[in-house]
Amino acid sequence: MSSSHQHQHQHDHDHGDAGSPGHAHGHHHTGIRGFLHGVFVPHSHDAADSIDDAVEASSQGVRALKISLLILLATTVLQLAVVLVSGSVALLADTVHNFSDALTAVPLWIAFVLGRRAATRTYTFGFGRAEDLAGLFIIAVVALSAIVAAYQSIERLIDPQPLAHLWWVIAAGVIGFAGNEAVAVYRIRVGRRIGSAALIADGVHARTDGFTSLAVVIGGFGAMLGFPLADPIVGLLISAAIVVLLWGTVRSIGRRLMDGIEPELVDRARGALAGTPGVVHVSDLRLRWVGHRLQGSATLGVAETSLPAADAVRRAATARLARELPRLDGVVLCAEAAHPAERPA
Repeated sequence: MSSSHQHQHQHDHDHGDAGSPGHAHGHHHTGIRGFLHGVFVPHSHDAADSIDDAVEASSQGVRALKISLLILLATTVLQLAVVLVSGSVALLADTVHNFSDALTAVPLWIAFVLGRRAATRTYTFGFGRAEDLAGLFIIAVVALSAIVAAYQSIERLIDPQPLAHLWWVIAAGVIGFAGNEAVAVYRIRVGRRIGSAALIADGVHARTDGFTSLAVVIGGFGAMLGFPLADPIVGLLISAAIVVLLWGTVRSIGRRLMDGIEPELVDRARGALAGTPGVVHVSDLRLRWVGHRLQGSATLGVAETSLPAADAVRRAATARLARELPRLDGVVLCAEAAHPAERPA
């Protein structure tokens, strides 16, 4: 029997798969380690609250970047004013982080816009990979901000400077935390909804900046208690914490650039295809992320021997897979006759 192929974009708005079998992520973390993992390395897939339209997903991503950019710029301007009057190196480090976090929204914004462009003869898969490349830029900016913070802190340890207007420093730190955490929650929530690892990475960046703002508050109280070196020491701790927490983001973005996929998504796809009436076995199943959208292919062994019947099974399997994975942007399924021994009696 000849094989049949189909490639189509799915826009099925049925989100009823949240409670479907096999939905569990398959990687659970408990205790303090689990809490920290969930805070700083959040998952980029959440089928219970997903957007299955590519254009709408990109629009939500751009909207999140616009709003968070305005919040972070306002926070940065306020903190910079306090730095100029107080001389706090820890607050300076926090201000640099906030400004760099605001800047990371720009390439990601461009990537979301590029991702909407149609495929060309040169870029036959489209431009969704620009989003993952923007994630690499975010990682580089976060690493650079950690280096700048460490340099400033070491310089202040060698040549201590008195701090002024400590209450202003503390107030600016609290405002910095509030602004960054609000941005982090918003970016991570939207990133999970649309499946964007890069947007989640940007949210994690904002969250680390929020905790550095709390560290500034601690340094300010330390200086008030007669320990002026608390400010540069806190600055060094900020730098070390950023480097450690950055590793989870590096793994997430790197996996996508290498076409890595979460195993539980593969299991769910295989279950959806294998559960389609008429499908005997599933082979050569492949999934990958391109930006915040999924692409995939598979070969289906079907019990039907006639081409029209096999094609009907393939179409049913395509629809079932689209319901199970709402972010699936395109799938190529090949139907072939199963071995006689595999067919139902």
